[in-house]
Amino acid sequence: MEFSEQIKSLVARIPKLSENVSTEEATKNALIMPLINVLGYNVFDPTEVIPEYTADHGTKKGEKVDYAIVINGEPLILFECKDVNSELSNQQASQLFRYYSVTPAKVGILTNGIIYRFFSDLDSPNKMDDKPFLEINMLNLREKDIQELKRFTKESFDPDDLTSVAISLKYTHEIMNILQEELENPSDDFVRFFAKRVYDRPLKKNTLERFRTIVKDARNQFINEKINNRLKLAMSDHKEEQEETSENGTPEEDNGIVTTVEELEAYYIVRGILREIIPANRVSLRDTKGYCGILLDNTNRKPICRLRFNTKQKHLGVFNDNKKEEKIPINDLADLYNYSDSLKNIIKLYDSQ
Repeated sequence: MEFSEQIKSLVARIPKLSENVSTEEATKNALIMPLINVLGYNVFDPTEVIPEYTADHGTKKGEKVDYAIVINGEPLILFECKDVNSELSNQQASQLFRYYSVTPAKVGILTNGIIYRFFSDLDSPNKMDDKPFLEINMLNLREKDIQELKRFTKESFDPDDLTSVAISLKYTHEIMNILQEELENPSDDFVRFFAKRVYDRPLKKNTLERFRTIVKDARNQFINEKINNRLKLAMSDHKEEQEETSENGTPEEDNGIVTTVEELEAYYIVRGILREIIPANRVSLRDTKGYCGILLDNTNRKPICRLRFNTKQKHLGVFNDNKKEEKIPINDLADLYNYSDSLKNIIKLYDSQ
């Protein structure tokens, strides 16, 4: 099973597992050790993963970090674990801070099994930074996050390359936060930046406030146009697919059915999931009045799943080995990733036949 599949499989189990986890030890066993294992490190080999690693600090002796991952004979990745219901705090990060400074570690990870915060020593060598260079929420996992996690696998981890990667991630994240804040609540400097480029008179207070409103309006128009352009492109791609010759060799007729933006988004998520095992052009969409069908090789004989989004409670229809549909309620499009295995299994069944 590929790394991406293993991660998604673990993520799919987290909601159920976290309901039955109430202590730090249970969190480690149910959520954190499985992730370390997925990263390729043998949690049962003490030469590779050391539990309760002793990291003495000054006059404090016998302090232990929950896990140390040993690479080339050195503990380079440290895990400080808290229970799943714990809100990760600066105080908890300070514990990891002490451990980090007395070991050759390159990465310190503070986690409660759901949130993972990655720290390094970008600001001062061998002194852990106050802010993480990367934060990953396993319950809101993006494809980008999976690729970042892959950097820390046994086969990919490169201590020499870590600094440049961490710097890029850290400052990209901080700049994105600044952009988000400025776009939501434009500061005076942000407003002046644009106003001075289109207005050549002095910016008095009332003029500045007027431009603040103009900047907000321009922001909304810019974002809306970008979204509309993406949707038009998606709709255009979908229309081309529908206009292609169907099974009987004739173009499908326009019967007044409208494929919604949400259905298109779900379709592209499914295509993304299945790209790991088949070419994306083998996955097609065929909308009907009752549901939106996603098919293999554009044939009704090979349904992959059905999007039943026309009611208040959305359902995903997946198929078992007998091609019988099971309707599963979903609340968010991200829930589709939880059924990656089912989607891939039906493809494997069709191809084996």
